[in-house]
Amino acid sequence: MAILHTDIPTRSQVDALMTARDPHSVSLYLPTDPASSGEAERVALKNLTGEALEQLRGAGADKDAVTEIGDELADLAEDELFFRYQARSLAVFATPTSITTFRLPNHLREAVQVSDRFHLVPLLRSTTLPGTALVLALAQKSVRLLEVLPELDPVAIEVTGMPTNIEDAVGREFPSDRSAVRRLQADEGKKVRIRQFARQVDRALRPVLRGDVPLVLAATEPLQSIFRSVSGAPELAPVGLTGNPEESTDRELASAARGVLDDLNNDRLRELHELFDQRTSQGRAVTDVSDVARYATMGAVETVFVDIDSSTPGTIDDAGEVSFAEAGASTYALEDEIARRVWLMGGTVMAVRHDDIPGGGDMAALLRYAPAP
Repeated sequence: MAILHTDIPTRSQVDALMTARDPHSVSLYLPTDPASSGEAERVALKNLTGEALEQLRGAGADKDAVTEIGDELADLAEDELFFRYQARSLAVFATPTSITTFRLPNHLREAVQVSDRFHLVPLLRSTTLPGTALVLALAQKSVRLLEVLPELDPVAIEVTGMPTNIEDAVGREFPSDRSAVRRLQADEGKKVRIRQFARQVDRALRPVLRGDVPLVLAATEPLQSIFRSVSGAPELAPVGLTGNPEESTDRELASAARGVLDDLNNDRLRELHELFDQRTSQGRAVTDVSDVARYATMGAVETVFVDIDSSTPGTIDDAGEVSFAEAGASTYALEDEIARRVWLMGGTVMAVRHDDIPGGGDMAALLRYAPAP
Protein backbone atom coordinates (compact mmCIF):
# COMPACT_ATOMS: atom_id res chain seq x y z
CA MET A 1 0.00 0.00 0.00
CA ALA A 2 1.41 3.39 -1.01
CA ILE A 3 1.62 5.99 1.75
CA LEU A 4 1.72 9.72 1.16
CA HIS A 5 4.74 11.21 2.96
CA THR A 6 4.08 14.93 3.24
CA ASP A 7 5.82 17.98 4.70
CA ILE A 8 3.20 20.74 4.84
CA PRO A 9 5.05 24.03 5.50
CA THR A 10 4.33 25.86 8.72
CA ARG A 11 3.68 29.61 8.91
CA SER A 12 7.20 30.24 10.23
CA GLN A 13 8.75 28.18 7.43
CA VAL A 14 6.83 30.14 4.79
CA ASP A 15 7.84 33.39 6.50
CA ALA A 16 11.50 32.38 6.31
CA LEU A 17 11.27 31.46 2.63
CA MET A 18 9.41 34.66 1.76
CA THR A 19 11.95 36.90 3.44
CA ALA A 20 15.01 35.04 2.14
CA ARG A 21 17.10 36.90 -0.43
CA ASP A 22 20.02 35.51 -2.40
CA PRO A 23 21.04 36.39 -5.98
CA HIS A 24 21.34 32.66 -6.66
CA SER A 25 17.93 31.38 -5.50
CA VAL A 26 16.68 28.27 -7.30
CA SER A 27 13.10 26.96 -7.06
CA LEU A 28 12.21 23.56 -8.49
CA TYR A 29 8.87 21.72 -8.59
CA LEU A 30 8.41 18.21 -9.91
CA PRO A 31 5.55 15.70 -9.85
CA THR A 32 6.19 12.58 -7.76
CA ASP A 33 4.44 9.27 -7.22
CA PRO A 34 4.17 7.76 -3.73
CA ALA A 35 4.08 4.28 -5.27
CA SER A 36 7.25 4.87 -7.32
CA SER A 37 10.69 3.50 -6.53
CA GLY A 38 11.91 7.08 -6.99
CA GLU A 39 14.09 6.43 -10.02
CA ALA A 40 11.99 8.47 -12.45
CA GLU A 41 11.77 11.37 -9.98
CA ARG A 42 15.53 11.38 -9.47
CA VAL A 43 16.06 11.62 -13.22
CA ALA A 44 13.53 14.44 -13.41
CA LEU A 45 15.35 16.33 -10.65
CA LYS A 46 18.65 15.96 -12.48
CA ASN A 47 17.06 17.39 -15.64
CA LEU A 48 15.56 20.33 -13.76
CA THR A 49 18.90 20.92 -12.05
CA GLY A 50 20.56 21.14 -15.46
CA GLU A 51 18.02 23.78 -16.55
CA ALA A 52 18.56 25.79 -13.37
CA LEU A 53 22.34 25.73 -13.66
CA GLU A 54 22.12 26.78 -17.31
CA GLN A 55 19.93 29.74 -16.31
CA LEU A 56 22.41 30.72 -13.59
CA ARG A 57 25.37 30.59 -15.97
CA GLY A 58 23.41 32.52 -18.59
CA ALA A 59 22.79 35.26 -16.02
CA GLY A 60 26.53 35.48 -15.26
CA ALA A 61 26.26 33.96 -11.80
CA ASP A 62 29.35 33.42 -9.69
CA LYS A 63 30.97 30.12 -10.70
CA ASP A 64 31.54 28.95 -7.14
CA ALA A 65 27.88 29.63 -6.30
CA VAL A 66 26.75 27.64 -9.33
CA THR A 67 29.01 24.76 -8.31
CA GLU A 68 27.69 24.76 -4.74
CA ILE A 69 24.08 24.66 -5.91
CA GLY A 70 24.86 21.95 -8.43
CA ASP A 71 26.55 19.82 -5.77
CA GLU A 72 23.64 20.22 -3.33
CA LEU A 73 21.05 19.23 -5.92
CA ALA A 74 23.18 16.34 -7.16
CA ASP A 75 23.47 15.01 -3.60
CA LEU A 76 19.69 15.19 -3.25
CA ALA A 77 19.17 13.35 -6.55
CA GLU A 78 21.42 10.54 -5.33
CA ASP A 79 19.46 10.07 -2.11
CA GLU A 80 17.55 6.88 -2.95
CA LEU A 81 15.98 6.61 0.50
CA PHE A 82 14.57 10.15 0.31
CA PHE A 83 12.96 9.50 -3.06
CA ARG A 84 11.46 6.24 -1.90
CA TYR A 85 9.08 8.14 0.39
CA GLN A 86 7.26 10.81 -1.60
CA ALA A 87 3.87 12.46 -2.02
CA ARG A 88 2.33 13.99 -5.17
CA SER A 89 4.84 16.78 -5.77
CA LEU A 90 8.26 17.81 -4.54
CA ALA A 91 9.31 21.42 -4.00
CA VAL A 92 13.03 22.21 -3.72
CA PHE A 93 14.50 25.60 -2.77
CA ALA A 94 18.26 25.96 -3.06
CA THR A 95 20.95 28.61 -2.61
CA PRO A 96 24.74 28.15 -2.47
CA THR A 97 24.47 27.66 1.30
CA SER A 98 21.17 25.83 1.86
CA ILE A 99 18.59 23.47 0.45
CA THR A 100 14.99 23.03 1.65
CA THR A 101 12.48 20.45 0.45
CA PHE A 102 8.76 19.88 0.90
CA ARG A 103 6.83 16.76 -0.13
CA LEU A 104 3.39 18.03 -1.06
CA PRO A 105 0.00 16.29 -1.44
CA ASN A 106 -1.02 18.49 -4.39
CA HIS A 107 -0.55 17.79 -8.08
CA LEU A 108 1.80 20.58 -9.22
CA ARG A 109 3.31 21.23 -12.61
CA GLU A 110 7.02 20.86 -13.27
CA ALA A 111 8.75 24.22 -12.94
CA VAL A 112 12.19 25.82 -12.73
CA GLN A 113 12.79 29.40 -11.63
CA VAL A 114 15.99 31.28 -10.89
CA SER A 115 15.88 34.71 -9.26
CA ASP A 116 16.94 36.59 -6.13
CA ARG A 117 13.94 35.09 -4.27
CA PHE A 118 12.02 31.85 -4.25
CA HIS A 119 8.99 30.94 -6.37
CA LEU A 120 6.46 30.11 -3.63
CA VAL A 121 2.91 30.38 -5.01
CA PRO A 122 2.70 26.66 -5.93
CA LEU A 123 3.93 25.78 -2.43
CA LEU A 124 1.12 27.84 -0.92
CA ARG A 125 -1.43 25.55 -2.54
CA SER A 126 -0.79 23.14 0.34
CA THR A 127 -1.72 25.82 2.89
CA THR A 128 -4.76 27.21 1.02
CA LEU A 129 -7.29 24.37 1.16
CA PRO A 130 -6.83 21.10 3.08
CA GLY A 131 -6.17 18.05 0.93
CA THR A 132 -6.12 15.58 3.81
CA ALA A 133 -8.41 14.87 6.73
CA LEU A 134 -8.63 12.82 9.89
CA VAL A 135 -11.58 10.53 10.57
CA LEU A 136 -12.53 9.71 14.13
CA ALA A 137 -14.55 6.49 13.95
CA LEU A 138 -16.21 6.56 17.35
CA ALA A 139 -18.43 3.86 18.76
CA GLN A 140 -19.09 2.58 22.28
CA LYS A 141 -17.21 -0.63 21.55
CA SER A 142 -14.35 0.74 19.44
CA VAL A 143 -12.36 3.87 18.59
CA ARG A 144 -10.06 4.36 15.63
CA LEU A 145 -8.41 7.37 14.00
CA LEU A 146 -7.68 7.36 10.27
CA GLU A 147 -5.64 9.71 8.12
CA VAL A 148 -7.40 10.20 4.79
CA LEU A 149 -5.11 10.99 1.88
CA PRO A 150 -5.83 11.91 -1.74
CA GLU A 151 -6.41 8.81 -3.86
CA LEU A 152 -4.69 6.45 -1.43
CA ASP A 153 -5.77 3.97 1.21
CA PRO A 154 -6.35 5.50 4.65
CA VAL A 155 -3.69 5.08 7.31
CA ALA A 156 -4.56 4.07 10.88
CA ILE A 157 -2.99 6.36 13.49
CA GLU A 158 -2.03 5.10 16.92
CA VAL A 159 -2.96 7.68 19.56
CA THR A 160 -1.29 7.57 22.97
CA GLY A 161 -3.83 7.39 25.78
CA MET A 162 -6.80 6.75 23.49
CA PRO A 163 -9.41 4.50 25.17
CA THR A 164 -10.31 1.45 23.10
CA ASN A 165 -13.98 1.46 24.10
CA ILE A 166 -16.39 2.94 26.64
CA GLU A 167 -15.88 0.13 29.15
CA ASP A 168 -12.13 0.63 28.99
CA ALA A 169 -12.68 4.35 29.60
CA VAL A 170 -15.32 4.51 32.34
CA GLY A 171 -16.06 1.00 33.50
CA ARG A 172 -18.95 -1.39 32.98
CA GLU A 173 -22.49 -0.35 32.11
CA PHE A 174 -25.17 0.24 34.72
CA PRO A 175 -27.29 -2.90 35.18
CA SER A 176 -30.63 -2.83 33.41
CA ASP A 177 -33.75 -2.53 35.59
CA ARG A 178 -37.44 -2.95 34.76
CA SER A 179 -38.52 -0.14 37.08
CA ALA A 180 -39.46 3.01 35.10
CA VAL A 181 -37.66 5.25 37.58
CA ARG A 182 -34.56 3.12 37.62
CA ARG A 183 -34.68 2.80 33.83
CA LEU A 184 -34.76 6.59 33.56
CA GLN A 185 -31.86 6.81 35.95
CA ALA A 186 -30.01 4.22 33.90
CA ASP A 187 -30.60 6.19 30.68
CA GLU A 188 -29.23 9.33 32.31
CA GLY A 189 -26.36 7.31 33.68
CA LYS A 190 -25.53 6.06 30.19
CA LYS A 191 -25.36 9.63 28.90
CA VAL A 192 -23.03 10.54 31.76
CA ARG A 193 -20.79 7.59 30.89
CA ILE A 194 -20.84 8.48 27.18
CA ARG A 195 -19.92 12.07 28.04
CA GLN A 196 -17.01 10.89 30.20
CA PHE A 197 -15.91 8.56 27.41
CA ALA A 198 -16.12 11.39 24.85
CA ARG A 199 -14.01 13.68 27.05
CA GLN A 200 -11.28 11.05 27.33
CA VAL A 201 -11.25 10.62 23.54
CA ASP A 202 -11.13 14.39 23.07
CA ARG A 203 -8.19 14.75 25.48
CA ALA A 204 -6.24 11.98 23.76
CA LEU A 205 -6.81 13.59 20.36
CA ARG A 206 -5.55 17.07 21.21
CA PRO A 207 -1.81 16.43 20.72
CA VAL A 208 -2.53 14.80 17.35
CA LEU A 209 -4.74 17.46 15.77
CA ARG A 210 -3.34 20.15 13.47
CA GLY A 211 -5.13 23.34 12.62
CA ASP A 212 -4.82 22.77 8.87
CA VAL A 213 -6.34 19.27 8.83
CA PRO A 214 -10.11 18.87 9.41
CA LEU A 215 -11.40 16.18 11.76
CA VAL A 216 -14.43 14.29 10.44
CA LEU A 217 -16.49 12.53 13.10
CA ALA A 218 -18.11 9.20 12.24
CA ALA A 219 -20.55 8.16 14.97
CA THR A 220 -24.20 7.39 15.69
CA GLU A 221 -26.45 9.36 18.01
CA PRO A 222 -26.25 10.19 20.84
CA LEU A 223 -22.46 9.77 20.65
CA GLN A 224 -22.21 12.14 17.67
CA SER A 225 -23.95 15.00 19.52
CA ILE A 226 -22.34 14.31 22.87
CA PHE A 227 -18.81 14.32 21.45
CA ARG A 228 -19.49 17.63 19.70
CA SER A 229 -20.78 19.10 22.96
CA VAL A 230 -17.60 18.26 24.89
CA SER A 231 -14.96 18.78 22.19
CA GLY A 232 -13.41 22.18 21.78
CA ALA A 233 -11.37 21.15 18.75
CA PRO A 234 -11.59 23.88 16.07
CA GLU A 235 -10.61 21.23 13.52
CA LEU A 236 -13.89 19.34 14.03
CA ALA A 237 -15.87 19.53 10.76
CA PRO A 238 -19.44 20.82 11.21
CA VAL A 239 -20.79 17.88 9.21
CA GLY A 240 -19.93 14.33 10.18
CA LEU A 241 -20.60 10.81 8.97
CA THR A 242 -23.75 9.17 10.33
CA GLY A 243 -24.25 5.47 10.89
CA ASN A 244 -22.30 2.97 12.93
CA PRO A 245 -18.61 3.22 11.90
CA GLU A 246 -18.09 -0.38 13.05
CA GLU A 247 -20.16 -1.45 10.05
CA SER A 248 -17.87 0.37 7.58
CA THR A 249 -14.37 -0.49 6.43
CA ASP A 250 -11.54 2.02 6.64
CA ARG A 251 -11.76 2.53 2.88
CA GLU A 252 -15.50 3.20 3.04
CA LEU A 253 -15.03 5.75 5.80
CA ALA A 254 -12.21 7.41 3.88
CA SER A 255 -14.30 7.65 0.73
CA ALA A 256 -17.16 9.28 2.63
CA ALA A 257 -14.75 11.65 4.40
CA ARG A 258 -13.31 12.82 1.08
CA GLY A 259 -16.81 13.90 0.14
CA VAL A 260 -17.04 15.92 3.37
CA LEU A 261 -13.63 17.47 2.68
CA ASP A 262 -14.62 18.41 -0.88
CA ASP A 263 -17.79 20.02 0.45
CA LEU A 264 -15.82 22.00 3.04
CA ASN A 265 -13.40 23.29 0.41
CA ASN A 266 -16.17 24.11 -2.05
CA ASP A 267 -18.11 25.92 0.67
CA ARG A 268 -15.03 27.97 1.51
CA LEU A 269 -14.52 28.99 -2.12
CA ARG A 270 -18.20 29.72 -2.62
CA GLU A 271 -18.28 31.96 0.45
CA LEU A 272 -15.25 33.87 -0.80
CA HIS A 273 -16.76 34.29 -4.27
CA GLU A 274 -19.97 35.62 -2.72
CA LEU A 275 -17.93 38.01 -0.60
CA PHE A 276 -16.04 39.13 -3.70
CA ASP A 277 -19.32 39.97 -5.44
CA GLN A 278 -20.45 41.90 -2.37
CA ARG A 279 -17.14 43.76 -2.07
CA THR A 280 -17.20 44.59 -5.79
CA SER A 281 -20.44 46.52 -5.30
CA GLN A 282 -18.75 48.34 -2.40
CA GLY A 283 -15.61 49.22 -4.35
CA ARG A 284 -13.55 46.85 -2.21
CA ALA A 285 -12.48 44.28 -4.81
CA VAL A 286 -9.94 44.54 -7.64
CA THR A 287 -8.74 42.24 -10.42
CA ASP A 288 -6.06 44.22 -12.26
CA VAL A 289 -2.53 43.06 -11.39
CA SER A 290 -1.24 46.62 -11.07
CA ASP A 291 -4.07 47.53 -8.71
CA VAL A 292 -3.57 44.41 -6.62
CA ALA A 293 0.16 45.08 -6.36
CA ARG A 294 -0.39 48.68 -5.26
CA TYR A 295 -2.95 47.80 -2.61
CA ALA A 296 -0.85 44.87 -1.40
CA THR A 297 2.05 47.26 -0.87
CA MET A 298 -0.25 49.56 1.14
CA GLY A 299 -1.35 46.66 3.34
CA ALA A 300 -4.92 47.09 2.10
CA VAL A 301 -5.42 43.54 0.77
CA GLU A 302 -7.35 41.22 3.03
CA THR A 303 -7.36 38.21 0.68
CA VAL A 304 -5.60 37.69 -2.64
CA PHE A 305 -6.34 34.95 -5.19
CA VAL A 306 -3.35 33.85 -7.28
CA ASP A 307 -3.10 31.21 -10.00
CA ILE A 308 -0.68 28.45 -8.99
CA ASP A 309 0.11 27.75 -12.65
CA SER A 310 0.79 31.36 -13.62
CA SER A 311 4.19 33.08 -13.44
CA THR A 312 4.27 36.59 -14.89
CA PRO A 313 7.84 37.99 -14.94
CA GLY A 314 8.52 41.52 -13.82
CA THR A 315 9.27 43.64 -10.78
CA ILE A 316 7.34 45.69 -8.21
CA ASP A 317 8.94 48.72 -6.58
CA ASP A 318 8.54 49.91 -3.01
CA ALA A 319 5.53 52.03 -3.97
CA GLY A 320 3.77 49.07 -5.57
CA GLU A 321 4.44 50.11 -9.17
CA VAL A 322 4.54 47.11 -11.53
CA SER A 323 7.04 46.75 -14.36
CA PHE A 324 6.58 43.86 -16.75
CA ALA A 325 9.77 42.35 -18.19
CA GLU A 326 11.30 39.26 -19.76
CA ALA A 327 12.00 36.37 -17.43
CA GLY A 328 15.52 36.42 -16.06
CA ALA A 329 17.66 36.49 -12.94
CA SER A 330 16.81 40.17 -12.38
CA THR A 331 13.06 39.57 -12.44
CA TYR A 332 10.64 37.35 -10.52
CA ALA A 333 7.05 36.18 -10.71
CA LEU A 334 4.75 39.09 -9.94
CA GLU A 335 2.33 36.60 -8.37
CA ASP A 336 5.04 35.63 -5.86
CA GLU A 337 5.85 39.18 -4.87
CA ILE A 338 2.21 40.16 -4.47
CA ALA A 339 1.55 37.02 -2.41
CA ARG A 340 4.61 37.82 -0.29
CA ARG A 341 3.45 41.34 0.48
CA VAL A 342 -0.07 40.21 1.36
CA TRP A 343 1.19 37.30 3.50
CA LEU A 344 3.68 39.40 5.47
CA MET A 345 1.01 42.06 6.05
CA GLY A 346 -1.20 39.46 7.72
CA GLY A 347 -3.48 38.89 4.73
CA THR A 348 -4.70 35.59 3.32
CA VAL A 349 -3.20 34.07 0.18
CA MET A 350 -5.49 31.75 -1.77
CA ALA A 351 -3.25 29.81 -4.16
CA VAL A 352 -5.84 28.24 -6.48
CA ARG A 353 -6.50 27.01 -10.00
CA HIS A 354 -7.42 29.66 -12.55
CA ASP A 355 -11.09 28.68 -12.61
CA ASP A 356 -11.35 29.32 -8.86
CA ILE A 357 -10.30 32.97 -9.12
CA PRO A 358 -13.36 35.26 -8.80
CA GLY A 359 -13.97 37.93 -11.38
CA GLY A 360 -12.82 35.84 -14.34
CA GLY A 361 -9.27 37.27 -14.36
CA ASP A 362 -5.78 36.00 -13.59
CA MET A 363 -5.78 37.55 -10.11
CA ALA A 364 -8.25 39.07 -7.66
CA ALA A 365 -8.14 40.73 -4.27
CA LEU A 366 -10.54 41.59 -1.47
CA LEU A 367 -9.66 44.89 0.16
CA ARG A 368 -9.82 45.74 3.84
CA TYR A 369 -11.37 49.11 3.05
CA ALA A 370 -12.65 51.09 0.08
CA PRO A 371 -9.90 53.19 -1.57
CA ALA A 372 -10.21 56.94 -1.33
CA PRO A 373 -11.71 58.41 -4.54
